[in-house]
Amino acid sequence: MAPGGIHHGIHHVTAIAGDAHRNIDFYTRTLGLRLVKKTVNFDDPATYHLYYGDETGQPGTILTFFPWERAAPGRLGGGELQETAFRVPQGAIGYWTHRLIAHGVPEQTREERFGESVLAFRDPDGMRLALVAVAGIEAEPAWAQGDIPAEHALRGFHGVSLLSGDGSATGAVLSDVLGFTETARDGSLTRFQVPGLALGGIIDLRRASGFPGGRLGRGTVHHLAFRAADDAAEAGMVRRLAENHGIHTTEQKDRTYFRSVYFREPGHALFEIATDMPGFAVDEPAALLGQALKLPPFLEPRRTEIEGALPTLA
Repeated sequence: MAPGGIHHGIHHVTAIAGDAHRNIDFYTRTLGLRLVKKTVNFDDPATYHLYYGDETGQPGTILTFFPWERAAPGRLGGGELQETAFRVPQGAIGYWTHRLIAHGVPEQTREERFGESVLAFRDPDGMRLALVAVAGIEAEPAWAQGDIPAEHALRGFHGVSLLSGDGSATGAVLSDVLGFTETARDGSLTRFQVPGLALGGIIDLRRASGFPGGRLGRGTVHHLAFRAADDAAEAGMVRRLAENHGIHTTEQKDRTYFRSVYFREPGHALFEIATDMPGFAVDEPAALLGQALKLPPFLEPRRTEIEGALPTLA
């Protein structure tokens, strides 16, 4: 939370996957995240919408997927999120290097960025991921219900890197509307951070001049969502976008677990602003998150039809 009680930072990242079983296996077993919600794409209810996060799915930990079985591979390009990075304790990078090898994850890369140790890799659909070693987070709570020791478990988002077709204008939106401040530069990357926020508080912006346009598909990110504490905070951000940047959002959409507006930022990435409330325990107990298929009220009358169209998940 930023000073003054205003919630800023990353709320969630939503990407496109292929096989749903493979997606669940990788994120819950290989990476050890919790499946916090099993629902459907509200605009395409024949497709699952799977949410992964920490124990409660708090903002800044949530990675979600639309698993479209027949989706073609995507192509990274300008105006897209390039990489999603998770935080791990300082001493955990060696553990994760060996674990990913043991689970058949190819092409890992060790590097330093902004003085931090980074382990970059891809998921089974080719989505770019990274683990960043962060000092002093060992005592933070972690979801560790599988075979991953708590001292090595993921602890939410470190941040994301974004390929922008208009870096200056994108940076202005990040700074003026979304609560980020430019803090450093490293080669072609410009780092924006939310002051005082450890969880999901970093955007690394890379100017995308010379990059061809991207193509949505398996392994690419559909949109990046930013936090708003409540409806009033979201409305204020919507006004600021219009008045200061000439950008207009969609009408507010009720996503059951948060309320959202969407817009294209100047570099062409799809951004969302999502409220922190009401959260994932609004329709099932926190202890049972992710176990049952949950539908929004307007789709509940179609449950039998929808369940018949969805692949069975173990």
